[in-house]
Amino acid sequence: MLLEYVAIGVMIAVATLIALIAIGLGELFGPKKKSAAKDIPYESGMNPYGEGTRRMPVRFYLIAVLFILFDIEVVFFLPWAIAFRQLGLFGLIEMIVFIVILVLGYIYAWKKGALEWE
Repeated sequence: MLLEYVAIGVMIAVATLIALIAIGLGELFGPKKKSAAKDIPYESGMNPYGEGTRRMPVRFYLIAVLFILFDIEVVFFLPWAIAFRQLGLFGLIEMIVFIVILVLGYIYAWKKGALEWE
C-alpha cells in the first residue's frame, strides 16, 4: 500500500540532493572576496538614499487590482470558445451579456480616472 509513495519519496530525495549539491558547489567555487560595497544592503554599487521602507501610492495598487480583475475575466473566454457549438445561441447571448458587463466596468473605471498614471 505504501509502495505508491516510493516514487514521491525518491523525487523529494533527488530534489533535495540536487539543491544541496548546487549550494555546496556555490560555496566551494564561488567568489569569497568581502568588501565594504558588498556588505551594504544593495550590491549595485550605488549608495542607498532615503529610508528603506517607502510608501507606495494607492493608485499603484488600484491599477494592479484592476489589471488582475480584467485579466482574469478574459480567462472565461477559453471555456466558452471550446464549448461554443454545444452552447448554441444561448451561449452566444450569455457571452455577449458578459462582454457588455465587462466593457461597462472598464468604461466606469476609465471615467473615474482609475487607469490614469501620474
